[in-house]
Amino acid sequence: MPIPLSLAGKVALVSGGSRGIGAALVRMFASADAKVAFSYRSARSQAEALAKQCDPKVCFPIASDLNHPEAARSLVAQTVERFGRLDVLIANHGVWPVQDVPIERMSDEQWRSTLSINLDGVFGLVKYSVAQMKAQPRGNGPAGHIVLISSTSGQRGEAFHCDYSATKGALISMTKGLSTELASAGIHVNSVAPGWVDTEMSADALNDPKSGEQILRTIPLGRVGKPEEIAGPVLFLCTQYANFITGEVFNVNGGAVLSG
Repeated sequence: MPIPLSLAGKVALVSGGSRGIGAALVRMFASADAKVAFSYRSARSQAEALAKQCDPKVCFPIASDLNHPEAARSLVAQTVERFGRLDVLIANHGVWPVQDVPIERMSDEQWRSTLSINLDGVFGLVKYSVAQMKAQPRGNGPAGHIVLISSTSGQRGEAFHCDYSATKGALISMTKGLSTELASAGIHVNSVAPGWVDTEMSADALNDPKSGEQILRTIPLGRVGKPEEIAGPVLFLCTQYANFITGEVFNVNGGAVLSG
């Protein structure tokens, strides 16, 4: 008998949900019978098409520029206004500056921009989501699930991308600290750490003959991941089958974290 990964009756919020891994998350959570709100920054047509595909009754796109903590307040509030509660937060949004930049030439503007989006925005999402999860009525299961999307770069570093690595490493530290802080409130906090995934964000690097070949050499399984292969483990961590898991970093990178 099949074991369903069901989130029936749950409400999820996915940041950066219009494309790539985010869109795969939205589709998968909707397929698991969750109601899903998701944020997008500029890809309005893609966001609206995704909501239509998943059914506007259960899928709600919200324009939000998550480049500072306060931006998350409205995002969480609109989710609750639309669906009545919030049970799952997936902090998926982020930027990866494409160009290699040596530390001595990295501008203050790039450093601050990457941190403001990848870290400050996540802090705000967690802050306001936790407040909502603690305030709302709790059922028999956990009060909430939070999954922060980190990266192999946050564990082993990435030359010429110290801004990105710093933010993704910080998310892993947040996962460890928040998991112990929020356990008594029944809120589970985990991280999923992808490696190279076939998305628009990584397309330039993957399609370049030189860098693409170098990337594949660092992945023991010999290929990059698919967005759905990241979304699946995230979904699992938010189901009843993961109710005894918190504070973990779930590596989904074809073994790359071991050999890069």
